[in-house]
Amino acid sequence: MKSFEISDNIFLEEDKPHDRCAVFGIYGHAKAAQMAYYGLLAQQHRGQEASGIVTSFHDETTGKHHFRIHKDFGLVNDVFRDDTILNDELKGDLAIGHNRYSTAGAADNLLNIQPLTVNYRDGNIAISHNGNLTNFRELRKSLQDEGTIFQTTSDTEIILHLMAKSKERDQIRQIIEALNRVEGAYSIAIMTDDKLIAARDPHGWRPLAVGKLDGAYVIASETCAFDIINAKYVCDVEPGEILVIDKNTLQTGEAKSFKLKKENTRSHHCIFEYIYFSRPDSYIFGESVDRVRRKLGKSLAHEHPVKPSFEGETVVVINVPDSSNTGTLGYVSASNKLGNKSKYEIGLIRSHYVGRTFIQPMQDVREVRVKTKFNTVKGVLQGKKVVIIDDSIVRGTTSKQLVKLIRDSGAREIHFRVTSPPIRYPCYYGMDFPNPYELIANRCDGDIDKIKNELGVDSIGYLSLENLLESVPHDRGESYCTACFSGQFPTQIGIDVTKDEHEV
Repeated sequence: MKSFEISDNIFLEEDKPHDRCAVFGIYGHAKAAQMAYYGLLAQQHRGQEASGIVTSFHDETTGKHHFRIHKDFGLVNDVFRDDTILNDELKGDLAIGHNRYSTAGAADNLLNIQPLTVNYRDGNIAISHNGNLTNFRELRKSLQDEGTIFQTTSDTEIILHLMAKSKERDQIRQIIEALNRVEGAYSIAIMTDDKLIAARDPHGWRPLAVGKLDGAYVIASETCAFDIINAKYVCDVEPGEILVIDKNTLQTGEAKSFKLKKENTRSHHCIFEYIYFSRPDSYIFGESVDRVRRKLGKSLAHEHPVKPSFEGETVVVINVPDSSNTGTLGYVSASNKLGNKSKYEIGLIRSHYVGRTFIQPMQDVREVRVKTKFNTVKGVLQGKKVVIIDDSIVRGTTSKQLVKLIRDSGAREIHFRVTSPPIRYPCYYGMDFPNPYELIANRCDGDIDKIKNELGVDSIGYLSLENLLESVPHDRGESYCTACFSGQFPTQIGIDVTKDEHEV
């Protein structure tokens, strides 16, 4: 028992990795749908393709539970634009929600939008999932051979079918049996007629936190979802743990806790949650994201300092908005302590109101895309020695154009610094990287000088893997997945799991 104490836009994020799914669940709140809406809104950054909420409504007249669901393509505000959806349609004190960025299954398939729901012999069940199952091709073929008919191309549906085919009579035992058969990354919220279940894979790749709100219990991918509704963070769901929240939990303050049967499995938290994915105001894996990112910036300043060229000069340090903001603060703080006089300046202005467009009015389409998203503050950059801080470089396309913009604004020197190592390998656990051959670090054969020349900068410095690992928390014996940098995958990957693998 666990006791509780009180788009993928074509140019907006074209040069960043994507993890991009958010889960949310709430039990025991009269306005469960509204709370789910705000929880998803706070986690909009994790998924911008589609959004959905499902509630469980108990009909006092018939004594039966009914699922109410609403989901569609678009941002949270667009999907739930009509107030009557939350106030009148999605009734019930139990709800789960999901924001989607597709990493497995077609992005344009309406049926793939989560939460996924089914009605089977033991009642209703719904699921929201963040992560990727690495053995889903094998399991899907096995289930199809047994006559299972799939409604989606999403790997998440496999968990529902494994539950439905289980010979266990108890739903929780069915969930345990299903999750013991799947491999890979999953942080999931499951809703039955009268229970909220939270589960994480034994490696703990993706985050999942538990909170409390006026007697109700809440789960979410990030704690920023708790802040918006004034919920209190209680703990994380542990790797390999299944938590069951029901009426008894509301009365006793305790949730039933089960462990998956995975022998000798270490945790492998996705280190990119700290580098880029999560909001800086969230606590991830029990630690402040802001604190970790500042430390990454400080470590980068020690490993790759930029010194003034002459006495009295102040080096101008700018960030690529928005995910590298706090890392830049750490870099400047450490640089000044090292005697390298530096000043943080806002040299790049980002537009937050850019949507999809297929209009290409200028000859240099790639350049106009970047200019639509960013503009420079020329007075800050002109004649200066400039350091650009970013959290990662994927293809290098946006970075190259940003360098050109800054150079055209009159910067005397440009030095690029990155708070992560070069990305060289694909991810099979929920991040959607481009083809490995599109990665700039691969195109340049890992040669830092080649990357420098391709970007057109005076110098470039990546945080080493060693210093990255020294900068993240290890207080509770945490270990991390760094496969996208090192190529050392924590589990055996026998097949190429691609985003559109089941596209038909």
